[in-house]
Amino acid sequence: MNPDTNHSAPGRRRRGRPRRSTRTDRIVVSHRPQSTDRPQAHYDPSPTPFDTLGLDTALLEGIAVRGFQRTTPIQSAVIPIALRGDDVIGCADTGTGKTVAFVLPILHRMLRTRAADPADRGYTRVLILAPTRELCVQIEDDVQGFAYHTDLTSVAVYGGVPMDPQERALKAGVDIVVATPGRLMDHQRNGAVDFSRVDTLVLDEADRMMDMGFWPDVRRIVQTLPAARQTLLFSATMPDEVMRLVTEVVRDAQYVQIGSAGGPAKSITHAVQAVAASEKTEWLARFLGQTDGPVLVFVRTKQGAERLARRLAGFGLRAAALHADRTQQQRTQAVEGFRGGHYTVLVATDVAARGLDIDGITHVVNFEVPGSRETYVHRVGRTGRAAATGTALTLVAPEEQRALQALQRSFGPELQG
Repeated sequence: MNPDTNHSAPGRRRRGRPRRSTRTDRIVVSHRPQSTDRPQAHYDPSPTPFDTLGLDTALLEGIAVRGFQRTTPIQSAVIPIALRGDDVIGCADTGTGKTVAFVLPILHRMLRTRAADPADRGYTRVLILAPTRELCVQIEDDVQGFAYHTDLTSVAVYGGVPMDPQERALKAGVDIVVATPGRLMDHQRNGAVDFSRVDTLVLDEADRMMDMGFWPDVRRIVQTLPAARQTLLFSATMPDEVMRLVTEVVRDAQYVQIGSAGGPAKSITHAVQAVAASEKTEWLARFLGQTDGPVLVFVRTKQGAERLARRLAGFGLRAAALHADRTQQQRTQAVEGFRGGHYTVLVATDVAARGLDIDGITHVVNFEVPGSRETYVHRVGRTGRAAATGTALTLVAPEEQRALQALQRSFGPELQG
């Protein structure tokens, strides 16, 4: 299990420097469940046409406009359970449609209630919490898209932008609030929030929302909600230590596990490349110059993201940086520029590891060895989404060998040269 063997391969010269190999060794990751004793709900994961689910006709119009025809397994499993009003813990590989699995039943139930009493409006009924601004915006975009042919309203509440428009929507009783915890608590302290009639709570990327970085704020927010509500938790990974906390927010939840339990999607090929830390940038620049398709590069620190993006730009690559210290305008420009093809490389911290859904990412590169199994799974899950395939490449310096071996042990992979 030693990736330190280099293989000669053609390379493009840059700035007169000598050629070095950009060929990588391949990892085969065996998928081990996080826990073997979690009782599963009764469900049928078989894909089915959306128009067989009994959804409101206005939602079916939105689904058709977006080009969706059949459910994915996580959607087939979760939607009927959520429509019954049960609490759900949903786990599935990255890129398999978990957002749709909770958005559609929420919208349907709201429309049924409104049809029964058209005057029953003017208060918030649904709260969706997400860990990053980018994911918050993405979820709210999905809500808007599916609810386009209805009169349901929504707002995305996150930091880095003026509070006033968000406050007006909150005070007006917008139907659905999609929020990051920090900014939402700012509004709560200002008295702009009334969640006394919320009947549905969603924690997206629930394992991240329930770790020590977010959990104290999330817990405070949850304590302001009615106890009688539906709660939906979703993530690609749900470690046992997180499962021990879920009883604080769910009641008799139905557990649904689709695909690899806590592992990366099987549509992803995994590889490592042994390269000295001082040579990683140059090696990566050559690799990117030979690679078709947009590439997402993860680094450990915000300063590292800025520095690497600048250096890659110096090699003539169209690269942008994404991290928490950038302004919201800069973050939006980086994501949308990457999505639209203006940038072919996005260098990001883990702010991009959760839920970011951009079509066509062919490769995810870990510039350093990730520190945990969950970090690896969510990072590489930005590629190989839906029916696509992708490659996850990790650059490993000699001093990172121990970290690589620890990561390999957590997955049980075999390294093949």
